[in-house]
Amino acid sequence: MRRTRRNHAPVFKAKVALAAIRGDKTLAELAEHFDVHPNQISEWKQQLQESAAGVFDGTPKAKVATPDLSVLHAKIGRLSLENDFLESALTKAGLLSAKR
Repeated sequence: MRRTRRNHAPVFKAKVALAAIRGDKTLAELAEHFDVHPNQISEWKQQLQESAAGVFDGTPKAKVATPDLSVLHAKIGRLSLENDFLESALTKAGLLSAKR
């Protein structure tokens, strides 16, 4: 019987791949311990070995851009003002109940 496809977190994959690289246990033992197929462990180990040099290449990683909070607060203010205006206009026109 086949089991459903599982998505493993990158931290878990790294942990399993490092255990395989250490070589303290066989692939079969690691597979039983982590409940993962031995072929999957081999694949993660290979991926880790191929990309390990990138850790030391010296190029800085792209940083996530932080939003300008003053711009966002100004936009929130404008939208709140527009919503209040539209709500009062629709209420006066009888298109929106005043009970909200």
